[in-house]
Amino acid sequence: MSGTSGSVAAATPDDEYEILCDDVGSFLRRYSTEDGATVATDTELDGVTAYTPTGDVVRCDAAQAPVANPQLTSTAQRQTGAGAVTIAAGARSVTLVVYAGAPTLGIGGGAAVTLAAGTSLSWGVDRGGPDGEQLADEFVFTGVAGSDFLVTSTREA
Repeated sequence: MSGTSGSVAAATPDDEYEILCDDVGSFLRRYSTEDGATVATDTELDGVTAYTPTGDVVRCDAAQAPVANPQLTSTAQRQTGAGAVTIAAGARSVTLVVYAGAPTLGIGGGAAVTLAAGTSLSWGVDRGGPDGEQLADEFVFTGVAGSDFLVTSTREA
């Protein structure tokens, strides 16, 4: 069908969602745009039950003032063969990339699980400072013969 062109327009509304906070807690706001008009609908976090905000409405992350210039330390540890890399509780982020072999991962003293080559995992939090977030669990990555993996982490200094 040489020379054919065209476009298809679907007649469906465009919905965007945002979790907001008020004086009571968090709720879900849906912005729907259809036929050029935008309508905001507030619900509880279930997305169904109607909700009426109380007091000031803000982005939830705006409720806690950010810490000015938190200092982070970083690590990068590569393990080849048998051995372990331990990231103590309290890190801001942990990332793992498995290049080869089948190392294991134990989190917070739980049962270790085997990871396949090609696995990439990340954990992280986005607010620091004295009242900030941190990962509560210790991570233990254990290599066996043939293992090759990289673990990186950040921690507030």
